[in-house]
Amino acid sequence: MSFAEKITGLLARPNQQDPIGPEQPWYLKYGSRLLGIVAAFFAILFGLWNVFSIITLSVSCLVAGIIQMVAGFVVMLLEAPCCFVCFEQVNVIADKVDSKPLYFRAGLYIAMAIPPIILCFGLASLFGSGLIFGTGVVYGMMALGKKASREDMAAAATSPTQMAGSQAGGQMQMGGDQHITLMEDPDVWRPT
Repeated sequence: MSFAEKITGLLARPNQQDPIGPEQPWYLKYGSRLLGIVAAFFAILFGLWNVFSIITLSVSCLVAGIIQMVAGFVVMLLEAPCCFVCFEQVNVIADKVDSKPLYFRAGLYIAMAIPPIILCFGLASLFGSGLIFGTGVVYGMMALGKKASREDMAAAATSPTQMAGSQAGGQMQMGGDQHITLMEDPDVWRPT
């Protein structure tokens, strides 16, 4: 058993379908889950640090710490439900969120990470919520999907209507004597 198989075995959940899809590489699938677990741990830890700022009578940092800790617990619940074996409904909630598209999870993580940073701007809230924000960005990038191949991008770049010098009123003018050329085949570049 290779090291990669051991890591994926540790991070996979039992009876889990592949919500991300086969087009994503294994290191991105399980790396995002691992980043979420680490982010949740540090968010809880630094949220607790912000809660202790009540000593300096900073109520906004207290509220930011509480929000950051709740966000850390939510991320931990969704990324590693095995940590909450004493609660019966955790797997149901995690499976429900796993069945949603990846951009839902990305938006949720980003939305949970922003309020603590706004309420109490400091290293503790910036680092703890910043890791959750980074996890949301990784899920957002995975939701965008793979980059198209060179041939697909070249085909999308060529169009039958070319711009004819100027635009009138925001409309694209049709060229009268324009030729379509293919980027891949230099033999087509000669005029007919």
